[in-house]
Amino acid sequence: MEQKTVFIALGSNLQDRFENLRKAISHLPPRILPVICSSIYKTAPWGYLDQPYFLNQVIQATTDLSPEELLIYLKGIEICMGRQPGIKLGPRLIDLDILFYDNLVLNSHYLTIPHPFLHQRSFVLVPLAELAPKKLHPVLKISVKDLLAEVEITDVEKVGDADC
Repeated sequence: MEQKTVFIALGSNLQDRFENLRKAISHLPPRILPVICSSIYKTAPWGYLDQPYFLNQVIQATTDLSPEELLIYLKGIEICMGRQPGIKLGPRLIDLDILFYDNLVLNSHYLTIPHPFLHQRSFVLVPLAELAPKKLHPVLKISVKDLLAEVEITDVEKVGDADC
């Protein structure tokens, strides 16, 4: 299979959050090859609010995995790192989400691409806009930069430089 460009969101709000992001990125190769990483951002929780703040980052990478294989691979990294089942949108050691897979639009019972909430989440849009401000959302037909202009970003603070 040919190489596809993917954007993956990383988040952590348990234990050593910086180390969790670094470790997750180190687990991506050989099947997912990071091209560029965003800065790291401290963000307030979303959805379930009674939990520690998150560190979030987005990476652009290439992969020869299908969307379904990519999902399985990412969930395997989460498990390998020690992620445990918990409250939906609750605290987590590591969270890896597929934001975009080239310009694919996919809606299956277990995977939706582009990520169905990315346009509502400042903790995704800020680092994503750092990497790909002109990228068009394949469903909404709006650039990442313009999507970012529609959300509140006061709870997003840069706390670390790109590292990948």
